[in-house]
Amino acid sequence: MSAKARLACLEITARAASLLLGGGLAAAFAMPSMAAPSAAKLEAVNAVDRHATALTELSDRIWAYAEIAFREHRSAAALADFAQAQGFRVERGVAGMPTAFVAAYGQGRPVIGVMGEYDALPGLSQKALPEQMPLAEGAAGHGCGHNLFGAASLGAAIAVKQQIAAGRLRGTVVFFGTPAEEDVGGKIYMARDGLFDGVDAMLAWHPSDENLADVTSSQAMVDVAVEFRGTTAHAAYDPWNARSAVDAVELFTHGVSLMREHVRPSTRMHYTIASGGDVPNVVAEHAKVWLWVRDWQRAEVEDLLSRVRKLAEGAATMTETSASVTVQGGSWEMLVNESGGRLLHDNLTWLGSPVYTEQEQAFARQIQRATGVPELGMFTGVKPLEGQQPEGGSTDVADVSWVVPTLHLSVATSPLAAPWHAWPVVASGGMSIGHKGMLLAARTLAATMVDLYEQPAALEAVRAEFEARKGDTVYRSYVPEGPPPLPKP
Repeated sequence: MSAKARLACLEITARAASLLLGGGLAAAFAMPSMAAPSAAKLEAVNAVDRHATALTELSDRIWAYAEIAFREHRSAAALADFAQAQGFRVERGVAGMPTAFVAAYGQGRPVIGVMGEYDALPGLSQKALPEQMPLAEGAAGHGCGHNLFGAASLGAAIAVKQQIAAGRLRGTVVFFGTPAEEDVGGKIYMARDGLFDGVDAMLAWHPSDENLADVTSSQAMVDVAVEFRGTTAHAAYDPWNARSAVDAVELFTHGVSLMREHVRPSTRMHYTIASGGDVPNVVAEHAKVWLWVRDWQRAEVEDLLSRVRKLAEGAATMTETSASVTVQGGSWEMLVNESGGRLLHDNLTWLGSPVYTEQEQAFARQIQRATGVPELGMFTGVKPLEGQQPEGGSTDVADVSWVVPTLHLSVATSPLAAPWHAWPVVASGGMSIGHKGMLLAARTLAATMVDLYEQPAALEAVRAEFEARKGDTVYRSYVPEGPPPLPKP
């Protein structure tokens, strides 16, 4: 799309967005319609394009590494080394996590941050093919597209850095390398340790099957370990001397299943039995359930947690065992920022969705055929801001949104309706479909970051909405005191 066409589209979109969000809290912080893209914005978008080959290679390296939470040593190093080579000041191993880092350039305000992830999921190894075929049986794979996430966000930061270096922008740009999103949530430890303090606005994105600026929240979630301790004995010779921890687990999980009838439709509770004895002829003295509880409101999650504690106490009483409920972590719900959402939406519409080749659409349709969903190919276009429906899921990005105003974007990198956290996302993220989405995300983030540097009123609107929505709420993370739960070497 030519610069002239992008400008015309942007002006139309800005007027449409003001109508879409023409009431309520968003209207109170409305910004003026966006004018012609500045030289810095055009140059930032062009900078992403100039780095397209390097960013694609970087993403593909991380895709091949496929390192799971807290083990992303090569992935984090690849991103940090690339940032350092581009002139960023890089601090590695922050917040007690060897695979977390911060890369900064510039000085003074405003300070605009952008976050990147790079952890994979276990057991999802997959070749970049439209049929299920592991690259290495049983190995990990990027079933959430985080190889694209980190590379695109860093690409946007580099594009902005170059505008600061050229004197077109003033301020500081910071890239946050955030590990273990799929596990305990590295961002939560970074927030707890104050690494986001002093940032004026934060941007993030996530691979998706659609293109949209996100103005819906995520689910709050608490992660708990429920453990029971009893008395062991021979299961045949003297079982009357035993008090079974497994009996307690069975009662507890049955209670959770019954509780599901008496919670709000928005509640989700899912668990696995992490420990349940070793052999059948020894009554288990210890058993453990790993449970996640979610809802759209943190207050509801807190109420559910209190009910879970009662279930554990009841199961222990009935079995003459002891129970403990330990909060291991969790995430808050996303604090939405519609003012920032309008900026993202305008830039996403201005840039336009990727043009896919027939081969790419055929690749997408073959995945859809293999997974039993409608064969619609790749999503094209941009979803409007109004009418967005919240989807299930939690993220540590949400915790950051209560510390600093956070703007969030979703970009299509996988076929419409294909399963997530599954092989189709891995396959698409290792070939041109994922690459095109990654570069669109980088361009959109870079363009929006330029707006925040160049338009004080826009940044002020984002911050004012953040303060109004947050009110007097004090953020306190769910993670326990002490260092992150790093895996043993």
